[in-house]
Amino acid sequence: MRDALAVGINGDESVLSLKGAGRPINREGDRAEVLAALEPVDYVTIFPEVRTTNLLRLVRPQVYAKGGDYTPETLNAEEKSVLDDISAEIRIVPFEPGYSTTALINRLGPGKP
Repeated sequence: MRDALAVGINGDESVLSLKGAGRPINREGDRAEVLAALEPVDYVTIFPEVRTTNLLRLVRPQVYAKGGDYTPETLNAEEKSVLDDISAEIRIVPFEPGYSTTALINRLGPGKP
C-alpha cells in the first residue's frame, strides 16, 4: 500500500464558529475542489465539527499536520488524545508570510469582501 494524502477541511458552519461573521470567504465546496485539484492530494473531506477529533478516529493518520498558529502543546486536548492513541506524528506547518485571509480582509477595509 502506498502513502496517501488526505486533507480534511472545516465545513462552513464550523469556520463561521471559529472565525466569526463574514467567514468563510470561500465556501466549503469551492475550498475542497481547489484542494482536490492539487496533484499530491488523494482525498479531501469536509468535516462539520469545529475539531477534527471524529475524523482523526476514522482516518487514523500516521502524520497529522496543523497550521502554524498551533504548537503540539496548544492542540485541543481531545484531538491530542486521539493522536496519542493512534501514535500519529504531529507536524506544525509554519505560516507563509503574505497569505493570511484575515490580513487580506483587513487590507480590503470595512464591509468587504
